[in-house]
Amino acid sequence: MRSTRASAAVERLKTRTGNAHYAMALRSDGLFVLRLGSPDGSSEAVGTPLPMDEFVHFVNGLGPQTPKRVSKLDEAFRKQLDRK
Repeated sequence: MRSTRASAAVERLKTRTGNAHYAMALRSDGLFVLRLGSPDGSSEAVGTPLPMDEFVHFVNGLGPQTPKRVSKLDEAFRKQLDRK
């Protein structure tokens, strides 16, 4: 099973939160678990074990969200829609 999407989601979470102690674990049954480590070396599970698609969705929903980039053309189009 490819876990590239899941590991990329964890890396984005680390960037958004500024906490490098997040880690992903893949269990023997194929489910993914998000773990939060502490400086003393212990770690605890965040959430429940999930299949990859649900895990990615769960991890993307954690932490502060990055604002969506909006171009000048999108803003102009939105203003035109508001006028009508």
